[in-house]
Amino acid sequence: MTFIHVDIHQITHTCPADPEPHPFDTRRTIVAIVDGGPCRNPHTIRCGDTTAIIDCGRHEPHHRQCPACQVTVIERSITTTFVGHHGPQHPTSGIAA
Repeated sequence: MTFIHVDIHQITHTCPADPEPHPFDTRRTIVAIVDGGPCRNPHTIRCGDTTAIIDCGRHEPHHRQCPACQVTVIERSITTTFVGHHGPQHPTSGIAA
């Protein structure tokens, strides 16, 4: 099984459309990849006279892939930065932003 470790950083704000803090930008950084190894169940694909052998991970849905071809994403850390209110006026003070 291939494991992909990612760090997620969300930037949140409030706005006139939604006064609750909500993400408007999400960035994902791949920090590590642990390879699962070669395919254990390769498939032969034919098209006319041409034959190719491909990994089952390129052909089969996830639940039918061999353990080496399955991919699992692990969220290593999730951080959030609140940047404040975006809009013409702050909803509580009435002062222009």
